[in-house]
Amino acid sequence: MVNAAQKSCWAVLVLGLAVLTATAAQRSAEYDEQYTLFLTAGVARPVWPDSPFPAGAVRALQGGQGSLVGIARDLRATDVHPPLYFWSVALWRRLTGGGLFAARLFSVLCGMAALGAVGVIARRTGVPPAPAMLLTLGCYGFAYTAAIARGFALAQALTLWGVAMALCGRRGWAGMLLGAATFANYLAVFVALTGLALRTGEAAGRRIAGEREDIGPAGCRPDHPHPHPYPRRRRGWTLSALAGEGFFGLFLVADLWFFLAQRTSRAGQFPPFQAGAAVVRLARYAAANLFGGLPLYVPAGAQAAATGAFALLALATAALIAVRWRGIAASAGARRLLLAAALAPPAGLLALGAVFRNTPIELRYLAFATPFAALLVAGALGTFPAPPRRAAIAVLAAIQAASLAGLMTRAETMQPARATAAAAARLAGGGIVLLPHGNDGVGIVGALAIESPPAQRLLVVARGETAAQIRVRLGTARRVVLALLAQDDDSRATIPVLRAAFAAPCWRRIGDGFNVIAFDRVCDEGAPWDSSTASP
Repeated sequence: MVNAAQKSCWAVLVLGLAVLTATAAQRSAEYDEQYTLFLTAGVARPVWPDSPFPAGAVRALQGGQGSLVGIARDLRATDVHPPLYFWSVALWRRLTGGGLFAARLFSVLCGMAALGAVGVIARRTGVPPAPAMLLTLGCYGFAYTAAIARGFALAQALTLWGVAMALCGRRGWAGMLLGAATFANYLAVFVALTGLALRTGEAAGRRIAGEREDIGPAGCRPDHPHPHPYPRRRRGWTLSALAGEGFFGLFLVADLWFFLAQRTSRAGQFPPFQAGAAVVRLARYAAANLFGGLPLYVPAGAQAAATGAFALLALATAALIAVRWRGIAASAGARRLLLAAALAPPAGLLALGAVFRNTPIELRYLAFATPFAALLVAGALGTFPAPPRRAAIAVLAAIQAASLAGLMTRAETMQPARATAAAAARLAGGGIVLLPHGNDGVGIVGALAIESPPAQRLLVVARGETAAQIRVRLGTARRVVLALLAQDDDSRATIPVLRAAFAAPCWRRIGDGFNVIAFDRVCDEGAPWDSSTASP
């Protein structure tokens, strides 16, 4: 018989599948996703032609099938990530197809697995499972990373299931899953190395094991306590524990083998480290991970007030956890586990920045903390009587729903490829779209290409080319559209040269759009181009 708690958990899982799939379908193509597509297709860093080429050629290039050995070799030479996610996506795309949406669906699958793990962790720590799952799903950082073609969702799912297995007393599985999480994304190591997941977490799980019954989807707890069959005595080292520690160590060694070859491949990726600015950035992104970018969606005149209200909401959430701290979860050990796991990613990023003198703080990097923050909030709300608890959950869920609607639809929280490609297509009229090569040659080019009509001609301009060289490469083209995509250092340096190339008297500016400017040639051989189709 399915009880009310189980039904609530199943409802959250169904809602999660709908939300994450819709997000994966609606979001514009992103810079970093292109490396996933090219690498798993067997062409990590394509060399772009000197002459214009159709955008559809990029889709075809991304549709190949790379070997697992080739992916590992390319990663060591060209990027700063471990291979497990890319291996998984390469195999997944052989089953589902080579497009971006197909690759994103793998992250959706991982997101669903992560939600299930949140339910198990909630059940094991004495937190209401359905609210914890619902609040996790509503976190902007969780939904975002579970809908893009990058390794965060796989690492998140493995991390959460590793913690869940530790709480269940299965140290072998916990060590293997947590180690695998670091082999999917290095940043998962912050949660894995809290030590609580493998040791204190297991002990906390045994201390509360007799208080809950393990039934229903995602380990949803029943309405009444029930003795648990697991023994509560503390065990010493076992073969399973040794195996878990061994697996975890092997994964760390494998991480090191990749990282040592990659450590200098992204020099200058992050701004210099400043402690005060880093802390402010951490606080801002931590709040955004929970509640998204709501202040961005209001008119400019109201943004200051909206930002203030947003900050108060974040502070009130933290205060709620602090005030109701002793009532959260079923034991002090469980509370410490959740808090340590929530604080480990921001603390780890801050320490990483201080050591390497840069600021590696981005919203998606902090997403590893969001499920544990949601578990703390759900635990705090669980200490209230039913009417105020339900009202508070409804308010938070409504705020998070508005945030997720913005995640799916608002340009303010999307990267610019889709809007830029649409604007360029309206102005191109058979002409050529010029775009910067960027740092890696795939992020900007790939995203714009797969969002463009397949027949749209593109010309990639590298950093260091002169205005005269750009005009020579155009040949006899009569119309050009500049895609002003300033998304990294190289593209920001290239855009002034693109503008200068068409400031000459023989080129006339005939239209503008989102991130684009269109020009016609007006004093070259033959009749001027008919610009009557250009947008004003």
